[in-house]
Amino acid sequence: MPVEVQELACREGHIGLLTLNSPKTLNALTEEMVVQAQAALNRWADDSRICLVILRGSGDRAFCAGGNIRALYEDIRSEGSSDSAQRFFTQEYRLNYSLHRFPKPVIGLIQGIVMGGGMGLMSGCRYRLVTPDVTLAMPEISIGLFPDVGASWFLNRLPGRLGLFMGLTGARLNAADSLRVGLADMIIESDHIELLLQKLQEEYWRGEPAADDNRLFRLLNQVEAVDYRALPPGHLEQHEQRIAKLSAGTELPAVVEQLLGSESDDPWWHNCIQSLRDGSPVTAWLVWHQLQKGQQMSLKDVFRMELAMALECVRRPDLAEGIRALMVDKDQSPKWSFASVADVPMEVVEQHFQPEWDDQTDPMGLE
Repeated sequence: MPVEVQELACREGHIGLLTLNSPKTLNALTEEMVVQAQAALNRWADDSRICLVILRGSGDRAFCAGGNIRALYEDIRSEGSSDSAQRFFTQEYRLNYSLHRFPKPVIGLIQGIVMGGGMGLMSGCRYRLVTPDVTLAMPEISIGLFPDVGASWFLNRLPGRLGLFMGLTGARLNAADSLRVGLADMIIESDHIELLLQKLQEEYWRGEPAADDNRLFRLLNQVEAVDYRALPPGHLEQHEQRIAKLSAGTELPAVVEQLLGSESDDPWWHNCIQSLRDGSPVTAWLVWHQLQKGQQMSLKDVFRMELAMALECVRRPDLAEGIRALMVDKDQSPKWSFASVADVPMEVVEQHFQPEWDDQTDPMGLE
């Protein structure tokens, strides 16, 4: 099964364990995986035996590398692509929203690569435990999509202008970075995960959210035993002031020009700026506007906005072209619709924010 669904008996109560089980694809999400995970969450939300839920990925290379964009490319290239893409994005965003709103504690055991859709799953977990080898990113600018799965919500909650910087550059954060900016709650060694599962099963879970949360918080602090001095240093501590300065501004073209004109001997910074240089100019505008609009939105409205954006991206050529260049032909040379952010007409950007439905006909049916 692409998602392994287990119920672990404890001394009292049960734990629902969801394992994304496609290690060969770095647990990239398919429609089948999303549907199976959603069905389990729906069942557990109403099951009084289930007191908390754990979400993890199979294998040691990745928690979840995002959506299966190769499959999305094939859908876009075939007839009926609009329907299948709408179905996938609708189901994926509904799953993300369900995690954010889940009535019981959800623990994310986050290991290895976490990108795109994986970040959406992670951000919906109440407790986010990362291993020292974790890599977090929202790299959609490289394929002509945009940071979705609720990124208009969680990127806006990062300090300073970091959310904008991550969206524009696809910046990759490590474990120290993730803890520093609040994307993770604690760091746990990989070989302590099984011990944690064992300790969780030895507990008495009452099905009382406040009491179970307190018990869980205490237990997690007992298990955490990472020597933070031994962790690879974070990238952000060195570059925070530079990011804040260069990302400041009220006009996107000026911000992009400032970033592209920056220089550094740090390979991490060079890679960030190169991703912006090579990335989709339309995506840069989408990032700019989604973060501005998302500041005043509820989580529900964020997902509604992002669904409209995703479907417009599917209808336009840049998404298929970006996936082709990155994943299919692998020539790393996408031919974008526009050469620079200055060339993108505002009507093209605005069309991404015009949903085809209202609150009554919202295909996600979010409550």
